[in-house]
Amino acid sequence: MVTLNHLSVQDPDDGSPLLPEAEDMTLTPVCNRQKEMTKTNSADFFLSRRENLGLCLLFLIGGYLAILIPAYFPLDKVATLSDDQYPKDLGLLNRSASLLLDPCQPRWCQKHLKPLSCSAGLLGIPVFVHHNRPPQWNLPPPLGLQGTEEHLAMALASLPQPGLPATMKKKGICRRCVVVGNGGILHGSHLGSHIDHYHIIIRLNNAPVPGFERDVGSRTTIRLLYPEGAPHSVSEYKKTTMVALVVFKSLDLAWLTSVITKQPLSFWSKMWFWRDVVDDIPLKPENFKILHPEIIHKTGQVLQKYALKQGNMVPTLGASAVVMALQLCDQVSLAGFGYDMQHPEARLHYYETLRMDAMKAQVVHDISSEKLFLRDLVAAGAVTDLTGGL
Repeated sequence: MVTLNHLSVQDPDDGSPLLPEAEDMTLTPVCNRQKEMTKTNSADFFLSRRENLGLCLLFLIGGYLAILIPAYFPLDKVATLSDDQYPKDLGLLNRSASLLLDPCQPRWCQKHLKPLSCSAGLLGIPVFVHHNRPPQWNLPPPLGLQGTEEHLAMALASLPQPGLPATMKKKGICRRCVVVGNGGILHGSHLGSHIDHYHIIIRLNNAPVPGFERDVGSRTTIRLLYPEGAPHSVSEYKKTTMVALVVFKSLDLAWLTSVITKQPLSFWSKMWFWRDVVDDIPLKPENFKILHPEIIHKTGQVLQKYALKQGNMVPTLGASAVVMALQLCDQVSLAGFGYDMQHPEARLHYYETLRMDAMKAQVVHDISSEKLFLRDLVAAGAVTDLTGGL
C-alpha cells in the first residue's frame, strides 16, 4: 500500500460496517392490529367530484414534470453526484502516488528517448517565439509563420517577455510535467490532487477546470490554445500562469494583440473566425506567449513516420503539447490520453457526454499515427501514462 500524505489511497480497514445497522423495531402482531381497526362508513372510501378533479390535476402535473425535469437536468450530470464518489481504479491511483514519491530524475526524458529512431527530431526545439530569433520558415501556419510578418511584429511588440519565462530558464532544477488531455478516461479517475503536485501542468484549449478538480486538478501552468478554443469563462483563468497561442492563421496573432492590449477586434475581423472568440483574458501581458511553430512542424514530421499517407501532417494540440513538454521538463507524465475506438459508446471528453464514435467524423488529424507515436514514448520509458489509455 502506497502512502503519500493526502495523495495515498488506502482501503478501509477499521472494521466499520459498509451499511449502518438497522434500529430495533417492534412489530405489532396482525391480530392486534385487526382489533384496533374501527368500523368505517363506506362513504369515507369515496372522493367527491372536486377532490377527484384535484387528484387528476395532480397526476397530470406530475407526469409533465417527469418528462421535463430530465431535459433540464441530464441524467449523466445527476449520476455524477452519486456514481463517481469512489475512484474507478485504485491501482491507477497507487501507481500515480508511487511515481510522485520517487525523487525527480534529471534529464530522464532525454536519456530514454535515445533508443527511438525519431529521437533526433524531438529534442532541442525552441518552445516560444523570441524577439531576437524570428522564425525563418517558408511554410504557412501552423507549420511556420510565412505571411504573418506584420501581425507577428505587432504581437511581439505587445509582449514584454517573449520566450521562456525566467522560472523555466533556471538550471539545476529538476522539473516534472504533466500534460492533461481531454479524454473521457479522466472521468472518475480522482487524479486531481496528484496532478496538482507537478511543477508544470499543461492543458489544452477550453478544457474546463472548475467543477472537475477531483479528476483533473485545480491549477494550470500553461494553457495551449488557438482563439476559437480559448475558454470564455473568467473562472478558467484564475489559477493559470500562462496562455500560449498556437498560430493557425495570421488573424490569430491579431486576436492575441487585441487580448493583450485590450483593444477589441473589428466586427469584420471577427467574421473570419469559425466560432465566437473571447474578447478578454484576465492575465497580465507577461503571461502570454506564442508557441514556436517548430514544435508543430517537428511533431508533424515525427508523426509522418507512423502515417500511411505522405504529406504535411497537422498534429493535434495534445501531441504537440507532449513534444513541448519534452523540451521543458526532465520527467513527463500524460493523463487523459488515448481514444478507445473499440468502444464507441465511451466518453470522448471528461467534461461532456459526447461519445467516442464522434471522432470518426473528423478528418484533420491522424489519430492512429499519434497513438502509435505516444505508445512508443511510453514503451521507451520517456513518458509515463497515468491513466493507461495508450
